[in-house]
Amino acid sequence: YDKEENQVIAQLMDYMAGEFLNAGISVVYDVNAMRASTRHQLRELARRSHALPLLVWLQIDAETSYLRGIKRDRRRADDKYAAQLDRGNFDTIAGHMQNPSNTEDYVVVSGKHVFNAQYSAVSKKLRELNLLSLTDSQSHIAKPELVNLVPNPSAGRVDMTRRNIVIR
Repeated sequence: YDKEENQVIAQLMDYMAGEFLNAGISVVYDVNAMRASTRHQLRELARRSHALPLLVWLQIDAETSYLRGIKRDRRRADDKYAAQLDRGNFDTIAGHMQNPSNTEDYVVVSGKHVFNAQYSAVSKKLRELNLLSLTDSQSHIAKPELVNLVPNPSAGRVDMTRRNIVIR
């Protein structure tokens, strides 16, 4: 896809996120926000809807990140449309990264830690923001594989081949 298609997708994502937030539904806006201006726009989107934004800063060393990028398997649904990456492109993209500043509220998640450590970091930050209580249990976490237990055409379907995350 090209720059114009990216702009259309970004506009649709902003629109949909705004609609969900205005309806009181929390949103995980999974996007490359490596520029301070992009993060500012996302915070403003949240604030217009009276939502509390939380930036999750995924940190990993450059070499590991590059190796993961070039080892994508185009046969997998999640990797099918990922852009081809070579060292020059990677270095250019990494060179444009603007780390979050002290004025931005964020939580750091290591790309090399196990899921439990990553989950712990995010849930701790959510508790600090009073968005998650100590009594909240994981039984409240959505489990996509349960969507089709009760046949309901309006409930949608989940393509489990696209799942590469584990919720414990």
